[in-house]
Amino acid sequence: MGNLCTCFARKTVAKRPVAKRLQHQQNGPNSSNRWARVRSSRKDKLDDAVLQEQALAAAILFRQHQQQNGSASLPFDRATSLRYPNSSSGSKKAGQLPRSSSSRARSLTDPLLQPHQLVNQDIKLDNLETNHFVLVHGGGFGAWCWYKTIALLEEGGFKATAVDLTGSGIHSFDTNRITSLSQYAKPLTDFLEKLSEGEKVILVGHDFGGACISYAMELFPFKIAKAVFVAAAMLTNGQSTLDMFSPQAGSNDLMRQAQIFVYANGNDHPPTSIDLDKSLLRDLLFNQSPSKDVALASVSMRPIPFAPVLEKLSLSDMKYGSVRRFYIETPEDNAIPTSLQESMINSSPPEKVFRLKGADHSPFFSKPQALHKQLVEISKLPPP
Repeated sequence: MGNLCTCFARKTVAKRPVAKRLQHQQNGPNSSNRWARVRSSRKDKLDDAVLQEQALAAAILFRQHQQQNGSASLPFDRATSLRYPNSSSGSKKAGQLPRSSSSRARSLTDPLLQPHQLVNQDIKLDNLETNHFVLVHGGGFGAWCWYKTIALLEEGGFKATAVDLTGSGIHSFDTNRITSLSQYAKPLTDFLEKLSEGEKVILVGHDFGGACISYAMELFPFKIAKAVFVAAAMLTNGQSTLDMFSPQAGSNDLMRQAQIFVYANGNDHPPTSIDLDKSLLRDLLFNQSPSKDVALASVSMRPIPFAPVLEKLSLSDMKYGSVRRFYIETPEDNAIPTSLQESMINSSPPEKVFRLKGADHSPFFSKPQALHKQLVEISKLPPP
């Protein structure tokens, strides 16, 4: 949670004296023969064009006849010159290549599957301990930030649930009234509590969401198959998120510039939340992300509650420590620098560390395919 302490006018054409020119041509020697040859040449060209159209029409009719008799498996699309998988029902089949909106003709060497479909094609979901991902956003974010990840997971047959923590996303609670981590993480713990007996999930926490999933791991260790920390706060027992970020606070000028502390209870009391300067969001959180996602974030992010940031976690080896942990590093992160990510990893080593090359602090925007691939890989890892 490095975003802490943050549409023709018609042209007039002069008519050429065609009749006079033709008359002049006819007065010359052999003029009638020349004119006849001109007309014959033009007629031949017209005939050729007609023949070409007729041939093309015949080819199309022949192709349609083949299709109706089931002798051709790939229909011909004249408009785009694309060959694409046939669907007799008219609806898209699972794993079918979506038709391209590009006018570029698709090369026969292009893959028939998109990258995420290639990732998903060898997965046997029934063999997994769980295929249910629960996605927990970071400070200031909301469930909205996971829209690409949700789509990719669901296309692969996984189940994905993104929660809005208290006062985040579309949750209506006033952020300034949040006084504890338990209150902030309540939507997550409520969800886990309602899981049926024996049902497990993979928790994925981003940013400050790392502290939230850690808190949930201590409460419901038997309902969590794996925990994935994505550029997230991975704390140790007795440590608060503020404790973890404090050593880095002095060296991160961008972070200090972006932070706007809110004192809803008056200046004589501690801050109630932290807002972030919208003009600095791209540089701080989305320096490798598409502009459309930065625009989405700029109108969707909300203040970060301050009290949960101060709260020290109580984490035990028997509960929190029994859950398999994985960390995904984001090398181009301006909010949680690589050095801080490495420090957390070294202080409490997870089972395995992944690295998202070229990812900023928000890999669900900057590297959604790569993030998806790593999440799928984690889901497939058998017990040690």
